Amino acid sequence: MLALKAEEQSQLQLVEREEIDDEEDLFEAIDKLTSHGINAGDVKKLQDAGIYTCNGLMMHTKKSLTGIKGLSEAKVEKICEAVEKIVNFGYITGSDALLKRKAVVRITTGSQALDELLGGGIETLAITEAFGEFRSGKTQLAHTLCVSTQLPTSMRGGNGKVAYIDTEGTFRPDRIIPIAERFGMDPGAVLDNIIYARAYTYEHQCNLLLGLAAKMAEEPFRLLIVDSVIALFRVDFTGRGELADRQQKLAQMLSRLIKIAEEFNVAVYMTNQVIADPGGGVFISDPKKPAGGHVLAHAATIRLMFRKGKGEQRVCKFLLTEASFPDNSRWNCRRKGLNQIQFFSAVSTR
Repeated sequence: MLALKAEEQSQLQLVEREEIDDEEDLFEAIDKLTSHGINAGDVKKLQDAGIYTCNGLMMHTKKSLTGIKGLSEAKVEKICEAVEKIVNFGYITGSDALLKRKAVVRITTGSQALDELLGGGIETLAITEAFGEFRSGKTQLAHTLCVSTQLPTSMRGGNGKVAYIDTEGTFRPDRIIPIAERFGMDPGAVLDNIIYARAYTYEHQCNLLLGLAAKMAEEPFRLLIVDSVIALFRVDFTGRGELADRQQKLAQMLSRLIKIAEEFNVAVYMTNQVIADPGGGVFISDPKKPAGGHVLAHAATIRLMFRKGKGEQRVCKFLLTEASFPDNSRWNCRRKGLNQIQFFSAVSTR
């Protein structure tokens, strides 16, 4: 257990949004449109549609904006012109892109081996996917991240709140208590900084994501958990006849997750189920693969494969993608063995 000094305890109080203006380029509030000739009533319509920042508005197509009740094509055209004056969504230099990458925060997983595997922890502005069979440690890691995200950045935390969308009924607030005590934090304060929602249909799950913008625009969130991302889609869409529709709806939801990560500089941690691969054959030791197909695979920045080890030990394998190298070259990652299997201990709840 980490022994924290009194002054360190005071650091665990999360800062308010207005106190972190050093992240001035994080996003621009949608209210700024009124100073560029946009009617306050039209701004309210955008907010009712779940759009609370100019950055988020630029991530919507004009077709989707004209679908908002009360916004004509002429109004949408005027709104888009105003937004372009506030937010630069054009080309920038590589140096500017590098400066933006400095805003990335890495949040400790609570496991030194897993942090080393990830280059310091799960990162903001990205989607981290963990897939594996039941009781392999995916939800246990989600519970640990609920706590470690609230640590100060000096202690490898995110100094932010957590949003948790539960599609399988696996969230256990009583599990947060011992984890908070392990990090030397007040369990009550930790639980108060977690907002939780139970989703029952894929439509409900998507609507919960739309409602997050209002909260993240006002409070300092640093992590969004979706546990699990695919479960409700597998229930609500059945058979091959609905597969194409399911994948399209899944792609739209994953696109929304990516936009949330980039709009508010939060880390997205989503768990995924596995499916049996009949084509694996006798030469494949573990004929299971993540559900969701290529649509989900392309959306994830970092993919972690979990499996059970001996006793309470869990094994995690880091699957490298083109965008998931920890800020150094492909050669260095391989030379250091960061794509090899690492072990970490966890008492799994799922």
